[in-house]
Amino acid sequence: MEQFVKDQITSALKHLPKNLAKSYFIKGSSEETESFREKTGFIRGVCHPTENFEQIKGANIGWVRIDIPFPFESDGVTVTKSYEGFKAKCKRFQDNGIKVMAVTPYPKEYFDCGADIRTCEGEKKVREIAKFLINDMQGFASGFQITNEMGIPRFTIPLTLKEAARFIAVNLEEMYPDKGDIIVGYNSAGPEAGLNEMLLPYVKYCDYVGIDIYMGCFFNMPGFIWIFEALCRYLWAMTGKPVLIQEFGYLSGGAPKTKAEKKAMLQRYGADSEKEAQRNIEKFVESMPKYFSDHIKYCCQNDPSRYFGFLFRSDMVNHFYCELPRLTKIPGYPHTPEGQARFFEDCISRLYSHGFICGCNIYCYKDPDKCYYCGQEDCPTETKWGLVDSKENEKPSYKAVRRVFGRIKWLEAVEKK
Repeated sequence: MEQFVKDQITSALKHLPKNLAKSYFIKGSSEETESFREKTGFIRGVCHPTENFEQIKGANIGWVRIDIPFPFESDGVTVTKSYEGFKAKCKRFQDNGIKVMAVTPYPKEYFDCGADIRTCEGEKKVREIAKFLINDMQGFASGFQITNEMGIPRFTIPLTLKEAARFIAVNLEEMYPDKGDIIVGYNSAGPEAGLNEMLLPYVKYCDYVGIDIYMGCFFNMPGFIWIFEALCRYLWAMTGKPVLIQEFGYLSGGAPKTKAEKKAMLQRYGADSEKEAQRNIEKFVESMPKYFSDHIKYCCQNDPSRYFGFLFRSDMVNHFYCELPRLTKIPGYPHTPEGQARFFEDCISRLYSHGFICGCNIYCYKDPDKCYYCGQEDCPTETKWGLVDSKENEKPSYKAVRRVFGRIKWLEAVEKK
């Protein structure tokens, strides 16, 4: 995964269109991005919110980003109860003065309804669902993101990247005529140059182009705040559209494990070393907690020859050992509650200063009890992102976000006068 990020940045720079290359180095904003911020304001959002509306608004958060459940049963006609519940949830946020950025389902969920973008009949169904969603969510959502992070294998399966781009394009085409005041766009995991290049003919249907950036949290390499700005500038230069950071965050905990601690974790599942685990990797994986074991099998498509590399030669190893490597951080921002708070205050202030960035959604609002990847309670990788802890007690980062979002809110109010 570390090499994946390096390759993505290199590829992004290679794909920068020549006629836009000069604008990559120009600080400022275009007429379209200025207009977006004048109309919509700088999006001050958060992902995966609770319904503690007053606490959310207390941090000067104005948007929440939540996933739309697939709207139909397998017959393709009956609306699901989960979708109806989602609309009711959106209404509650709306009634409390909080806007909703709604994320449409993954392509795989469409397959169960016979909507396979790779066939003519399937594409027709994808278009029908897109038309249904954009019309049915009027008054319930203020923004749409078309699916999530195409290019990441577990989200893109069973499509290729080219097919995923087509999936996004078809949704954009159908939604654009009926979107009204709803802002519509898509996102990518990091620069993902190939996806953005394939979608260039369709950005005319976008109000924004999104990007997800996680520096200093996943890979055994340091990150820097300036990389956030550089990637956003690249995306703006490439597409000419306002850039919305749909996901970003910083962990409030996590540290390296000692050799003895790692050996003890291996011994839980019958091995004294990684080499020993590799010799009988199927048995080793089977002995792990079922949730974690099933996740490995799914991501490796039940191919045992891929288990060891996936588990011990990717960022999944951080989940296994419940650690963050020594270099996994942004210098000056330790993975502590205070370091997380300082990151948000500094990073958001810098992002706001660039006119081509139209907002950011913090990942995420509340610390979960368990890691959704591996199911372990003490895995920092997916349990330390929140502005509030698992009991909804406010962390230092909550107060930092309240301050920086409050300043932005005040500045925008002054500019309108």
